Amino acid sequence: MARCSPCVMISDEEPGYDLDLFCVPNHYTEDLEKMFIPHGLILDRTEKLAGDVMEDMGGDHIVALCVLKASYTFFMDLLDYIKVLNRNSDRFIPMTVDFIRLGFLRATVMTSQQVPSQSLVEIIAQL
Repeated sequence: MARCSPCVMISDEEPGYDLDLFCVPNHYTEDLEKMFIPHGLILDRTEKLAGDVMEDMGGDHIVALCVLKASYTFFMDLLDYIKVLNRNSDRFIPMTVDFIRLGFLRATVMTSQQVPSQSLVEIIAQL
């Protein structure tokens, strides 16, 4: 495994950014006072994560599993960055993509004969 990228730290004392510096949808303006993590920062970190995944995987097949529904947008952004890196790389890394619902995982754990504290990998292996 490759080294982990340094993380972005946001302290509790972070004053945040003024909302007038960003495009904020009207339905959020009354509920927000400051912006702490701009969307562009999230996208830049997602792109960096895609590069880390490509580096960590070497030339191995990537199996990407999205747990629906909350992570779908992040997952698709990450895959888009991985695809761009893969397309522009000197070697092609095959990738398989699949989706699973969290409710299905919960049902699998609850009805399983095994101990309910199974890891996600163990649950998926049973499917």
